[in-house]
Amino acid sequence: MHNLPTALQIIVARLERKIAPRLAELDHQALANEAKVLAAFQAEQVAESDLIGSTGYGTNDEGRDKLDRIWARIFKTEDALVRSQFVSGTHTIATAMSGNLLPGDELIYLTGMPYDTLQQVIGIAGHQPGSLKDYGIQFDYVPLKDDAVDIDRVQQVVTVSQPKMVVIQRSRGYATRPSLTVNAIRELIALVRRASPQTIILIDNCYGEFSELHEPTEYGADLMAGSLIKNGGGGYAKTGGYIVGKHKLIERAANRLTCAGIGREEGASLGNNRDYYQGLFVAPEITANAIKGAVYTAALLAEVGETVSPRWNEARTDLIQTVVFNDRAKMIKFAQVLQQNSPVNAFVEPIPSNQDGYEDQIIMAGGTFVNGATMEFSGDGPLRPPYALYLQGGLTFAHIKLAITNTVAKLYFNS
Repeated sequence: MHNLPTALQIIVARLERKIAPRLAELDHQALANEAKVLAAFQAEQVAESDLIGSTGYGTNDEGRDKLDRIWARIFKTEDALVRSQFVSGTHTIATAMSGNLLPGDELIYLTGMPYDTLQQVIGIAGHQPGSLKDYGIQFDYVPLKDDAVDIDRVQQVVTVSQPKMVVIQRSRGYATRPSLTVNAIRELIALVRRASPQTIILIDNCYGEFSELHEPTEYGADLMAGSLIKNGGGGYAKTGGYIVGKHKLIERAANRLTCAGIGREEGASLGNNRDYYQGLFVAPEITANAIKGAVYTAALLAEVGETVSPRWNEARTDLIQTVVFNDRAKMIKFAQVLQQNSPVNAFVEPIPSNQDGYEDQIIMAGGTFVNGATMEFSGDGPLRPPYALYLQGGLTFAHIKLAITNTVAKLYFNS
């Protein structure tokens, strides 16, 4: 940092003083969330033998099953399903949906159009066999109004339709609307409960775990799902995902993940148990580090004239920091320079490419230890207006600070 241009050093020093109170708040948040995790580990009497894992069918894997109970304790739910057999966050959400929806049922997204990969799961893009549409499940969504959830329209649609399931997407995905705070989700849950008491409420919690002091499941969500190579895996998990929620709904999701008659009883954990336990244990601290980095990133990029969302001093509920470039070439160049500040593959130049599950070309910057891990510092986005890059993750605040500051020095100060 001492080799930075003098003008940038002055800016950084000033920003450090400005954001210091916000970083201190995040330290307190990490402490409170770590207390919940530690209490759950102690209540379930985690033993060294639980870290070993299983092979073959994976029957009688006490470490795997105990981890389910720990997740349920932390997120205050009846049950949990934490498995290495989940390949992504999209897969966990798809399993929660398909395990609990039957032909003729209706699924409604309350938070606008779902993001690209889930559009293919549902069957509104890509037209892949095996989509929910392929199985006769009906879909609708409530469009956003001024980049916010249209509460009046949600009330009307849910009251009239009485859908089998609604989905609330916490994070913005590849949209520019703000991510939903837990308090905002709490209000949506209460609205749905009044309008349609039997409707299953599913939360897409990707990027959200430990980003606030409370989770949506504490306020009546029936199911919640996400990826372990995001927050909950703490940078240790190399694959996998989770679903938490009501026992009967988890059982149906488990039967979809494997098959009826086997459900959750089989599925070898292999060598993943140790990573899952250790990753969960450090997840509150790692998540706080990532959010600290996002606060710093927002402050610095706003200082050099970029449009950022959220701003450094706005409430945060996930790891995502959006930078809107409104310029295709500028977005690509930023991603390429960011890649140069990665610990892995820093010498690689990202180029726009087609990715499975996405309709537009994607630019991705992320030299990560775990392939595609967005718990590690990375940035990606679709090559379409408004040409927004979505930065997320970071194992250490120090790395995020170095990577963003060096990127700004090169692109904005010709250093």
